[in-house]
Amino acid sequence: MSSFSPRSPQQPGQDPQDTSVGVLLATVTSDVQQLFRQEVELAKAEVRQEATKAGKAAGMYGGAGLAGYMVALLLTLAAMFALANVMDLGWAALIVAAIWAVIGAVLYRRGRDRMRTVSKPEQTIDTLKEDAQWARHPIR
Repeated sequence: MSSFSPRSPQQPGQDPQDTSVGVLLATVTSDVQQLFRQEVELAKAEVRQEATKAGKAAGMYGGAGLAGYMVALLLTLAAMFALANVMDLGWAALIVAAIWAVIGAVLYRRGRDRMRTVSKPEQTIDTLKEDAQWARHPIR
């Protein structure tokens, strides 16, 4: 990326007062366009860098989720085999499965209750409806 450097609209040896308004306006417009392009490129670079960091973090969350799943699985097996010392292995597996069913049901109910409290973005929807109405009939 090149750095922004204002250009002089006059020729060497030319009096600054002799520069026309059109030339000045063209120079300013060109400089603003160049600055805008550079800002867009900077924004793209920053977004790419942040997206890379977010992707790595998401991968770590995925790994943590897999590790948590493995811990739950192994603790389930340990509980099942511990109960198998007191009763038949089939009954121990059934009891552990029932405990997981209760945990799943409780989590489902809590998630469903929380989901019911989520509302639509009413203000944004109203604004979009107004924009669509204005686009259909721009003069009012």
